[in-house]
Amino acid sequence: MKKLIFTTVLFLCGIKIALFGQLTIRITKIPMNTPSGENIYIAGTFNNWNPGDTSKILKKDSAGVLFVTLNIPAGTIQYKYTRGAWNIVEGGDNGGFLPNRSFIYDGSKKTIDETITSWEGMSTINSTAAANVSILDNAFFIPQLNRTRRIWLYLPPNYKTDLTQNYPVMYMHDGQNLFDKSTSFAGEWQIDETLNQLASNGDKGCIVVGIDNGGAKRLDELSPWVNAQYGGGEGALYTKFIVETLKPYVDAHYRTLKDRNNTAIGGSSMGGLISVYAAIEYQNIFSKAAILSPAFWFSDSCFAQVNQKKRQQPMRFYFISGTTESVGMVPDMQKMATTLNNVGFKSDEISLNTKADGQHAEWFWAREFSDAYKWLFRTTATATQNVEQVKVRVYPNPSDSILSIEGITAAQNINIEIDDLYGRIMSYQPMRGNSIDVNYLIAGQYFLRGFRGNENVFSILFVKK
Repeated sequence: MKKLIFTTVLFLCGIKIALFGQLTIRITKIPMNTPSGENIYIAGTFNNWNPGDTSKILKKDSAGVLFVTLNIPAGTIQYKYTRGAWNIVEGGDNGGFLPNRSFIYDGSKKTIDETITSWEGMSTINSTAAANVSILDNAFFIPQLNRTRRIWLYLPPNYKTDLTQNYPVMYMHDGQNLFDKSTSFAGEWQIDETLNQLASNGDKGCIVVGIDNGGAKRLDELSPWVNAQYGGGEGALYTKFIVETLKPYVDAHYRTLKDRNNTAIGGSSMGGLISVYAAIEYQNIFSKAAILSPAFWFSDSCFAQVNQKKRQQPMRFYFISGTTESVGMVPDMQKMATTLNNVGFKSDEISLNTKADGQHAEWFWAREFSDAYKWLFRTTATATQNVEQVKVRVYPNPSDSILSIEGITAAQNINIEIDDLYGRIMSYQPMRGNSIDVNYLIAGQYFLRGFRGNENVFSILFVKK
């Protein structure tokens, strides 16, 4: 009987062992600027993403090639190489952000070869960040998640010369992609160049705080809800970090306008998802949200949260995506806009925009950021509809093709914007003459607005026949 039990145990153990195989990964090339003597580690789904796991240090074989052997079950693994911590992780072609590696392992004894292209932050190209962009901290502590993160800081061009001025603040995700091509994954948003140009045209300016994404933890941090396939669940703590730790620090150390009317949040993809969550959850903190190509597919709970919290304060939501990014992108964005409307947010608090050429890419978000910023931070027109005490008149109203504007000149540096009744920007251009072409508009009602910088100096309703 004992022999039978012993044999059964061996058999069951054999089954368990058979479920695991040996995957050996060899690194045939590492970056030339890899610091001499530093260990290289592998971190992934097989060791809870521990970047400094001493059991996962790459060794050298007899030929001097680095390798690591993983005893893992068959299935898909995700992983990255580090030098012992997440702030010294492998990067992409130019030392920018590199997404997680992924490999489908069949469970057999197998050897694969890979190369490490670069180390993030040790770029092979020069930085493209403007002089008024800096690193607030390379390892800012996140007590809510017990980890650290690089934080970027953009200050308006006149911040150091005009000491009487305080500024609104916009908190943005995926900080490594916002200002610097050398740290970006696939190109930068050029937020510094965009805001500097707007400042040269009279914009009052805005401080932007960029938070690097968590690499392997990105999906976890940018959703408070769990997706069975992709993770998530740490978004509530990540948002608490922004609200309870990062914002108080920024407000204490920089000349900010601390109130909710001057505090915004924004991001793309998963950054769009967490920005809506933050804006709804903390309506006492934020009054503006830039939502670019949002990943609402990640969890339907994003709609449930809006239905639960409802409208508590005035808010501005700017949505933008390409029409062909994914099958569900535009319908999900429209569903969110409708959900916001249904819980009390007004139509003029929501700007829903789509572009036929838009892609899920940094270049698209870089191009669209300017419009998002201007719509979110513009001031509301007063009922007087005057520019420097000069009455503005438009005619003919209704108009079928050309709308004439009386009362302003090009010398006054007024930018003209046309919005539909849903707050969507139809056009934005400098005032160059005394008329504009509205022939491209479909029949309906529109607002003609004038802006000097980001100040809305007049707003007139007109009808396109």
